[in-house]
Amino acid sequence: MTNILFTPFQLGPLTLANRVVGLPMYLAYPDPDHFVNALVLDYYAEMGASGAAMVVVENATVEPRGLCNPRTLLTADESQDDRFLPGLTKLAAAIQRGGAKAVLQIHHAGRFAKRPDRVAPSAITTWGAVPKVMDQADIDGTIAAFAAGARRAEQAGFDAVELHGGTGYLLSQFLAARTNARDDRYGGDATRRMVFPLEVVAAVRAAVSPGFPVGYRFLADEYLSDGLTLTDTLPFARRLADAGIDYLSVMAGGYDSFSLPSYLEEDRKEGFMVPFAHAVKQALPHMAVIAAGRIQDPVKAEEVLRAGSADLVGLGRVLFADPLWPRKARGEIALPIEPCQVGCILCNRRVIDQRPAYCARWTQDRREQFLARVGG
Repeated sequence: MTNILFTPFQLGPLTLANRVVGLPMYLAYPDPDHFVNALVLDYYAEMGASGAAMVVVENATVEPRGLCNPRTLLTADESQDDRFLPGLTKLAAAIQRGGAKAVLQIHHAGRFAKRPDRVAPSAITTWGAVPKVMDQADIDGTIAAFAAGARRAEQAGFDAVELHGGTGYLLSQFLAARTNARDDRYGGDATRRMVFPLEVVAAVRAAVSPGFPVGYRFLADEYLSDGLTLTDTLPFARRLADAGIDYLSVMAGGYDSFSLPSYLEEDRKEGFMVPFAHAVKQALPHMAVIAAGRIQDPVKAEEVLRAGSADLVGLGRVLFADPLWPRKARGEIALPIEPCQVGCILCNRRVIDQRPAYCARWTQDRREQFLARVGG
């Protein structure tokens, strides 16, 4: 029986060598100047050579007001010039040299930005601060910044761009009734709450070449009693498909749910997000879908594909714990896979403290070398 996990997949014009995707994972590797540095390049060079067919770079923020953390890449600052482009060009090339397709995820944190000038759809108190309610100038400027970020991703040589519509960030803040109390064309009923993210998609599609793949990090369910569920998000998925999105990278949960006991219990289960990917794939059979959620075992990854729950399997923390996962899963390296340790929060604790993340599963030598490099 053919192992689907290591068969090619056609994603628009891109031929992916297999079905493994390195998911975006915030690691606090950039310096506070927001430029690509050697630490970022070395990490993504390793991911590009991991055996994954496609690697997505996390949280390249499209304008400073959208920064969730200081140690985050920017596609442009207030000047909206191309000063970050050379570093992004090196980053795309570092991934591609290893054989993987390179994707840049573009992002805006909205109310979760750690900035005094944060903006959001509505005045929802977040982390002790109330964001400015976005007026039309803010909305127009943010849409333009997303479009410019996508254009720069293509100019830098990335193979695709991904819009970050997950984790409770700005695009999903407009979509969710609990965070969007507007009464203009961007708020109210479910259809109007879709307008802003769909306008972003349209602007991005117009900014890149015809056929250049545009993906979407898709928040299927917020794991909150008053949050988004599939009832809300499946109609939005259909609108994204109509708008020309090439793939949906399906996730569940966000900042408002990540610390809840109910979410933490789910997070311990292998493949806990797969049912959401399955629902999206069933609703949109012609859409390329990435499933995620602590898929540790290659046998489980194969089951996800065989069940038709997704076309691609995304690895985040799992690939961080063992960058050789794809090669071990394929049998190229005869060593056991180092699993992401259930219940371990070392990487999260590091980035919360604004220190570059490492993994408790790394060898002692690797951990020591890393800590010496980043200064502890």
